[in-house]
Amino acid sequence: MEKVSLFSDVIKILPFVHKDIRGFFSEDYNKKDFSKFGIIDNFIQDNVSFSRYKNTIRGLHFQLKPFAQSKLLKVINGSIYDVFIDLREKSPTYGEFGSYNLSTNDGWIYIPEGFAHGFCTLEDNTIVSYKVNQYYNKKSELGILWNDPFFSIDWPLKGVQPIISDKDLGLPLWDEALKKINFR
Repeated sequence: MEKVSLFSDVIKILPFVHKDIRGFFSEDYNKKDFSKFGIIDNFIQDNVSFSRYKNTIRGLHFQLKPFAQSKLLKVINGSIYDVFIDLREKSPTYGEFGSYNLSTNDGWIYIPEGFAHGFCTLEDNTIVSYKVNQYYNKKSELGILWNDPFFSIDWPLKGVQPIISDKDLGLPLWDEALKKINFR
């Protein structure tokens, strides 16, 4: 496995892939190998999201402490423009966002606790799998509106209106979300 730093504690993990005429084999997740990269989270839940259409935006989501989640995600089918916002007040990248295009051959992205996360599908029929280290807690869920002008995220929509849930369209702007965030 190989580690690549993407953005203030957000990293990409590339597994070793063994290919031959039949196809390939990859050891996708090995806790011992991931711990060598500092990922010692106890992942307790696996989630899968399926987005039927290109230009679907999911996020930008997070959970408040003590239910904050780290995520280890990969694309099973299709591709995404992945976005992460640093909510940790003592971080050098606090209040900044990073992004990365992720497809089926790109391994895992690890996003630690203290980040809002979302993505835009770049292809129809995109499937994203992710592990989390905390159970979902409805009372702790929060997010930031996908097109908050504070961040000016350049979503790859090419002039097309995104497909977004009503719930995500109702997320607050950064200034409003800040009143509830405590990731020191």
